[in-house]
Amino acid sequence: MAGGLIASVLTPHTPRMGIEEKAPPFVKGLIEGERELGRALRAMQPDLFVLQTAHWVSTFHWFVTAHAVHKGICFSDEAPDLIPGEPYERQGDPEFARALAQSLNAASIPCGINDSPHYDWDYGTYVPLKYVDPEARIPVVTMPTVICADLKENLAVGPVVHETAARLGRRVIFVSSCALSHKLIRGPELWPQEEQQALDRKILELFSQGRVKELIEFIPHFSKAADAEMGGRTICGMIGAAQALERAHGAVHGQRYGAYTQSSGTGNAAVCITPGKAA
Repeated sequence: MAGGLIASVLTPHTPRMGIEEKAPPFVKGLIEGERELGRALRAMQPDLFVLQTAHWVSTFHWFVTAHAVHKGICFSDEAPDLIPGEPYERQGDPEFARALAQSLNAASIPCGINDSPHYDWDYGTYVPLKYVDPEARIPVVTMPTVICADLKENLAVGPVVHETAARLGRRVIFVSSCALSHKLIRGPELWPQEEQQALDRKILELFSQGRVKELIEFIPHFSKAADAEMGGRTICGMIGAAQALERAHGAVHGQRYGAYTQSSGTGNAAVCITPGKAA
């Protein structure tokens, strides 16, 4: 099968999902949605996940993880009561990681390699992979969210991932691990304000209808008005990957999996965009 991007995905990662037995009722729909999403993604027979997480934060440069095996303990320093230390082990893809870093640098997107044996996953990486691929059969290359990268640069990363995947013959799913609206408040059961919920509904509608051009036009407003996580940078990675899918296949459509729910004033949903028109 030919390589390239085969799907672009948005996944929530609230740390309240980290240990299912302790998860409050209002995030159960997110957990079930990610499980359902995972069944759909695994059925696509991908070779690799490329995951951009909002909780590995790089100041200046992009990095890609080039570990042959990801193995460690995920500990949430901001919420040690929720994720006190969860073990993980999953294959990486060093060849793809190094090729992607080279391609990003060639596109004037400064990128380095992270192959440090001391690196452990953040929960934005651990949580979605736990539910999307619980048996850890699909390798992963992870990327941070970069403070010095504007929205335009984040949009440009997806097409480079697609080109690299096509050249290496990898069937790749791009995963953006972040919330929608992200105006945090104390009170885990609290919803976003109605203004933020309306913005979330709007962007979910654009995702479901595969309206990539409108997503690109809407994302600067959404990022500011909805207080999007990491200023909208991470979600732009997913939109850029959707644009690469549209360019390659002519049309795309989206599907939401599970509930749209709250967590401490944030809006969260799992979405997958794939080639073709909606049925």
